[in-house]
Amino acid sequence: MDCPDLVNQTSVSSASAKANTGVPTLSVVAPLYNEAENVRPLVEWILQALESYVGTFEVILVDDGSRDGTWNEVRAAAIDPRIRGLRLGANVGQTAAMMAGFDNSRGEVIVSLDGDLQNDPRDIPALVSKLSEGYDLVCGWRQSRKDKLLLRKVPSWLANRLIRGLTGVPITDNGCSLKAYRRDLLRRISLYAEQHRFIPALSASVGARITEMPVRHHARRFGESKYGISRTLKVLVDLITLKMITTFRSRPLLGFGLAAIPALAVALVFGGFWLFSLTHFGPEKAAALIFPGAGLLALEVAFYLFMLGLVAEVALNSERGDATDIPNAWEVR
Repeated sequence: MDCPDLVNQTSVSSASAKANTGVPTLSVVAPLYNEAENVRPLVEWILQALESYVGTFEVILVDDGSRDGTWNEVRAAAIDPRIRGLRLGANVGQTAAMMAGFDNSRGEVIVSLDGDLQNDPRDIPALVSKLSEGYDLVCGWRQSRKDKLLLRKVPSWLANRLIRGLTGVPITDNGCSLKAYRRDLLRRISLYAEQHRFIPALSASVGARITEMPVRHHARRFGESKYGISRTLKVLVDLITLKMITTFRSRPLLGFGLAAIPALAVALVFGGFWLFSLTHFGPEKAAALIFPGAGLLALEVAFYLFMLGLVAEVALNSERGDATDIPNAWEVR
């Protein structure tokens, strides 16, 4: 996704100031769920990848209610002052765990990656460097994905095609967790359910500058995958929600009004059938037909959707002062 080559001087100055005060300029967030065997090699790999990083950094390991020894491994890794552990009281899912890590991070630049060693931490410096070219979000693209064809690659390909088609955001690999963000962007979007794969679309809806770059991918070495074909339905439901949020977030009445049009059309069709039956059949037979009831039911559905739109408009008007509705702006001199 093309964007102007701009350099955010304020962010550079802020990063330098933070480096001098000991506050990390880069935060790496990795959610973990039953990944005890992967914690130690993951930490070692991240530290090796960031050996040449010029600023200060922190690594936040988020234990998403694991039932194995993941938290013990996180506590052992946290002996290093650059490592921070965050333990959630229950398994809330990857998106919520990722958001918990974002909320507790301190860097102006944040990188997320999976904790299963399939993402390669050696790509982190390249993502951060790309971010400094003036982007708000840099997405990893797993060109040579090391996953099973039918259970992972094919569903992912279909999901990415559907997401691109409905959102219009030309990101090839929405499901790759390896991404680099500016903190300002994360303040402007909120995630829930399984919406971490919709981060590019949500970011585009608030005017973010987005790009993608190829990253390495590895086969899982330890533990079991937490993803399966059953997640496809969840993705479809979240995609419908995302479409409503990104397209009709400022005009919900229009969205519900468009949804009411088919129901209104059905009501008119049944009403026409009813009038036809009154003029071509006897009154007793016409009164026994289902057309009046079906027409009224469809009309009630249309009215219900329209009223939902009005309620959404009222709720939105009470939040009009929210700054997240205003897209980012940059001044070029």
